[in-house]
Parts: sequence; C-alpha cells; structure tokens
Amino acid sequence: MRPPGLWTAIVILGTEFLRSRVALTRELNLLVEWLLISGVMLGMMLAYRLVLGLAFVPQPAFGFAVVQVLWSMALYPLVVALSRLTLDLRKPATGEVDNFGRRL
Repeated sequence: MRPPGLWTAIVILGTEFLRSRVALTRELNLLVEWLLISGVMLGMMLAYRLVLGLAFVPQPAFGFAVVQVLWSMALYPLVVALSRLTLDLRKPATGEVDNFGRRL
C-alpha cells in the first residue's frame, strides 16, 4: 500500500539536484564528492520516510533503512573506481570539448 512512484520521484529529484550542480562537482575531489552524494542519499531516505509517515504507511525499521544507506555510501568509492578502471569513465575537465566542439 505504498504510494506508487514515490521512490522514483525522490530519486529523480535527487538526481536533478546533483545535475544542477554539475559545474560545482566537476571541481570537487573524490572525498568532497563522496560527502555530497552521501548527503543526497541520506536526504532522499529521510524524505521517503517522511512522506510514508505522513501517509500512515507501515515502514521497515529505521535501523534497516539507515544500514541500506550506509552500505550505499560505503560502496560509492568502489563503484567510482570500478567505473574508472573498467569503463574508462572520468570527469571532463572545465572547458573540455568533444570531437564535434561541444562542451562536455
């Protein structure tokens, strides 16, 4: 009996929040980026639980939700490292352009 699409909407809001700060995050080192992403994940979890609480929907234990977020936060650097090593993904430098002259 959970509201359909609630988590999807919250993830889209979190993603758009981060996308709107792409110029800022381009200049951040991994530690600060990790803290920013962790804060957004924590905020998303709290917003989800708040909306479910306002709708009087039964929720899993708070500790379980916190453990899920902590594991996601802990594994973020590993996912970044694997993306860099296996897929050769990297942050574009400020002012970097692609082969067609478009800004990245």
